[in-house]
Amino acid sequence: MKFTPKKTAIAAFVGAQMLALSSVAVAQDSQADSAENEAQDVELILVTGSFVRRSENFESPSPLAVIDSVSIDAIGAKNIADITQTLTINTGSENAPDAFTQNATAGTSNINLRGLGVASTLVLLNNRRQVVNAQQTNEGLNFVDTSSLVPMIAIDRMEIIKDGASALYGSDAVAGVVNFITKRNYDGAKVTVDYQDGAHGDNKEYIMQGLWGATFDKGNVMAAISYTNRSPLFLSDRRLSRPQDDTSALGNPGAYFFTQGPLAGTPVIDPFGCAEFGGFPQLLAPPGTVPGLDIGLCGFDFGPGYSYVPDETRVNAYMKASYELSDSLVWTSEVSYARNRAERGGAPSFPILTGPLVPATHPNNPFGQGVVFFGRAEGNGFEADPANTESDTFRFNTAIQGELDDGFWELSYTNATNDFLFSVEDVIESEFLLALNGLGGQGCDPVNGTPGQGSCEYFNPFASSYTTSPNSQNVIDSFSGLQVIDSNSDLEVFEGFASFDVFDLDGGVAGLAIGAQYREETLEQDYDALSNQDSFTFVIGNPDFKDSLDVWAAFAEIALPFTDDLDVQIALRYEDYGGEIGDTVDPKLAFNWRATDDFSLRGSISTSFRAPSVFMRNGGATTLQQLADPLLGGANAFAAVRTSGNENLTPEQSEAYNIGFSFEPVDDWSIELDYWNFDFEDLIIQESAQAILNANPSDTDRIIRAGDPLTGPLVQVNNTFVNASSLNTNGFDIVTSYKIETEFGTFVPNLTATYITTYDLVDPQAGEIDGAGRRNFGNIGVSSPELRANFGLGWQNGAYSANLFARYVSAYDDDQNCADNGGTGVPAAGCGSAGLQEIDSHATYDAQVNVDLGTILDTQTSYVLTLGGINLTDEEPPQVFTNSGFDSKVHDPRGRQLYVRVAVEF
Repeated sequence: MKFTPKKTAIAAFVGAQMLALSSVAVAQDSQADSAENEAQDVELILVTGSFVRRSENFESPSPLAVIDSVSIDAIGAKNIADITQTLTINTGSENAPDAFTQNATAGTSNINLRGLGVASTLVLLNNRRQVVNAQQTNEGLNFVDTSSLVPMIAIDRMEIIKDGASALYGSDAVAGVVNFITKRNYDGAKVTVDYQDGAHGDNKEYIMQGLWGATFDKGNVMAAISYTNRSPLFLSDRRLSRPQDDTSALGNPGAYFFTQGPLAGTPVIDPFGCAEFGGFPQLLAPPGTVPGLDIGLCGFDFGPGYSYVPDETRVNAYMKASYELSDSLVWTSEVSYARNRAERGGAPSFPILTGPLVPATHPNNPFGQGVVFFGRAEGNGFEADPANTESDTFRFNTAIQGELDDGFWELSYTNATNDFLFSVEDVIESEFLLALNGLGGQGCDPVNGTPGQGSCEYFNPFASSYTTSPNSQNVIDSFSGLQVIDSNSDLEVFEGFASFDVFDLDGGVAGLAIGAQYREETLEQDYDALSNQDSFTFVIGNPDFKDSLDVWAAFAEIALPFTDDLDVQIALRYEDYGGEIGDTVDPKLAFNWRATDDFSLRGSISTSFRAPSVFMRNGGATTLQQLADPLLGGANAFAAVRTSGNENLTPEQSEAYNIGFSFEPVDDWSIELDYWNFDFEDLIIQESAQAILNANPSDTDRIIRAGDPLTGPLVQVNNTFVNASSLNTNGFDIVTSYKIETEFGTFVPNLTATYITTYDLVDPQAGEIDGAGRRNFGNIGVSSPELRANFGLGWQNGAYSANLFARYVSAYDDDQNCADNGGTGVPAAGCGSAGLQEIDSHATYDAQVNVDLGTILDTQTSYVLTLGGINLTDEEPPQVFTNSGFDSKVHDPRGRQLYVRVAVEF
């Protein structure tokens, strides 16, 4: 086989250093003819996005970004989330999940290429699939938790296909593929210790990692382990929000609805007090309208107890071994395990959304009639209750690879599972009602007991509990329960393929790869017995469910080097989901034309098919979301959103194309520019609860309100999954770098940027939306600033190196608030000429200095000391008038982070 090396730049720069594509995955030696007809070894490699081995000088027809371990270290990344957060092609990922944006996924992280959803990017580990997280996002999406892959010290590089790859990898690769590749044939040992300290609160992070590898005559083995301990950052440590942004209408002290008389259905503030006990009176009528009473609600600022960053510990372990069974047969196996534990802060107790009746006989009831309590069991002055997540991920892969005379074959098996346990305390409705009727307390017999006597106690919901009639801990404990969601996700994959030469062309030998795959995905969620009965007053509950999805697939790819300058790739994949989902055939056509030694043109076009997930079809969940109630002038309300699965979903389909070029105008200066376009039809989405509210705030079938069902305070919104009409997004990526050699060292300035020109969507409730440059709070989209850019400067001189970064996110509109109303929401009539509130542009600056002490001291052991800082100027994220005060899907709330790393390699 003959290869003619070309001067190329597969991916010039992502991060700080020149990113070179090194030998990956599978390799063999091949003979290439030199000018003197002398034999020389040319290594063949598998590049992400192809099953045909190519020359190491091959230039991919798909836009491929490569981030190597040097670049990962250069940005000061402590985990994979730190990498993806800086990628300009990533938008809307949930790398800092909290109670306001993601109720039950603290401690996880994910990737969202092009803002197409965290389930639309296929995440691979050494070209193999990983199981999805068993606990879904608020939007009902199960994603690969990148925090549970492998220790960072084991990663050699990260390769990203940016133009969609369903024709090669299946429906999960709608937006692209991110392939994490571990080190190969590592021989030695390495230990790193990181310490990071934040400028606010007690937010610190410790990371210890170890790597060991050995190479033998017929194989090699590598093992890695890491331990991470991260302390929390609470809203009270760095308050970015205004009190009103985190204020719930349901507090303690609370409010009460009359059930009879002329004030029936009217809320009144607790007559024993509100503001004097830390509440925020929200008057709905002028004082004196009702003598002795204030019509309105007593708000509660729940923000201080919540955390931006959870208290987290994480252990990741990974082992890989390869053994040559013969000269042409290699067996490889991998085992990985991740144990994550996270605790995020919360409120003292959740709002009680069930409208419990306080009887007229209650000894503390001042109204002389039964009233409906609109508040929470514990509020101001009480300690916050945390929520806890426990995630355990196990993955096993084994593969055998054999060489053919003109190619190779491979069989592999993957088995992976994620066990995810979420627990949070809430009020049990039936026990709370007993306590309001004097039959509370853990020792009370509600059948034979006497209200308020002996071991039977009243719970006092009124503000007099702060003074003359306090509640005992015993009665509070009697109606407090723990919601526990035990979720399990399993993945099993059998896959085989063969790649071989088929015929000669002017540019070399055409390669053909054919293969088949079977995979089974199972999802199970087991709720506690109380949740099965919808017994909680806020998190409510949910029935258990278990279901699975079987997928059969066959695929083929042919690589056609028509000339020395033109390569064409054709791929085709068939997938059969069975049942009502059906099957699909998705093709991809791509080319790379090297017009000159300095200029090459690439393009690709493909279709994609994404089936509804197990959860979307059969699952169900209740999440807690911040919503703007049009009946209250757009005022924020924290309410339950009850989502049910939809068995009538149809698969979504899309087309994607990319056109780009690589150009080297002068030596060591590379420029890459790509235009990308994704066009979706029948997009599967969870209905926007906000859009449902906006469309008809008095829809009694889908919206539950306290008191008056048409106008009362918001309690719950019911939604499901639907096929939206369409989503179209396109834009430009630019990557450029210039290597400058001077007597003071090597300087490498670089730029990586993504500009979104279009993010148009049709929402079933919100209608047609121009989502580019918009937060998309009120529709199915994600936050989409139009421009994200990273400017970098790398320097190296002998044993010393340094990196500087400037990271920029452009301004975008906040469709939750009008520009002229002080952040009080968007009224039902819209914002008029004032327009939407703008979220300011944001720029942060990072720096790092490295000293190779081993080189300076002339030792055989490598000692590298690293000092660095992230967001050195401690810039606050742009203010957003919402819970927590910033957009957690775009910006980082932590502020300045200083770190030190010591790496020792033997």
